[in-house]
Amino acid sequence: MTFQQSPLDSGFGATTTAAQIMAGHGLRDHVAIVTGGHSGLGLETTRALAHAGARVIVAARSVETARAQVNDMPGVEVEPLDLSDLASVRDFARRFLATGRHIDILVGNAGVMACPETRTREGWEMQWATNHLGHYALANLLWPALSGGSRVIVVSSAGHHLSDIRWDDVHFAQGYDKWQAYGQSKTANALFAVQLDRLGRQEGVRAFSLHPGKIFTPLQRHLARDEMIAAGWLDVEGNPVDPTFKTMQQGAATQLWAATSAQLNGMGGLYCEDCDVAALNKGDLPSFAGVQPYAVNPGQAERLWALSARLTGIDAFATA
Repeated sequence: MTFQQSPLDSGFGATTTAAQIMAGHGLRDHVAIVTGGHSGLGLETTRALAHAGARVIVAARSVETARAQVNDMPGVEVEPLDLSDLASVRDFARRFLATGRHIDILVGNAGVMACPETRTREGWEMQWATNHLGHYALANLLWPALSGGSRVIVVSSAGHHLSDIRWDDVHFAQGYDKWQAYGQSKTANALFAVQLDRLGRQEGVRAFSLHPGKIFTPLQRHLARDEMIAAGWLDVEGNPVDPTFKTMQQGAATQLWAATSAQLNGMGGLYCEDCDVAALNKGDLPSFAGVQPYAVNPGQAERLWALSARLTGIDAFATA
């Protein structure tokens, strides 16, 4: 576990907004890629980065849908990317590398939550494939454009408290649980940032993961209203009642802080929440606050990297 995994007292908090984080930031001549940058927190992130002057490439499964959301934003491009399809990931990376541009910020924002059991063409569980393997492959394939100085931001979740990596059955061949599958994929997001940071720091690449908070976004599209009522998120009429939910602007703030804050200079491999480095959780039971030790364990991160490389056949750091 990294010794830096403790709050910095950043001066920000749970109610900090994207606009407050980006105040004073000038990102002219910066290039950012935001997966799922046309919807929910991704759209707020795209808007904030573009407003600060960055050139933003929105990577989306549906180009038409994405363009309809960002068509009034100067400096924003849209490119097709399906994170659950390795061929699509390879095509996206090939097209971007052909432009010769450097990437200053890569935000792995896109994801799926608690979906019905679904398999990719390789037989991989969909949440594992989309949330983790797709972003793993993307960052590795884009490595030539990241190397030399960049930040890679991976949107994890407090949902990682629901599951460590199920090393004996990562694809849930022995019975599917949608929440455990989501939790495993979010733990994988955090571990991926730990190992990418370790491997990339000599080339100026630093990586962070984060919990954005609870926010009503399209991420809940697979949840029935009755399920959200039972969770205490909605009342019986479908109105939001949980006061701990953030606004979209507040929800995007932590990933923007991780992507741009000078307070994180020289650091990396850390899990963040509420616009600060999260505390290490010391309890045995899920608290959904802070980060579980298994999600920032360097040995586990190295093991996950090896597994991901084996599954995808992609590893930018493999030695001949």
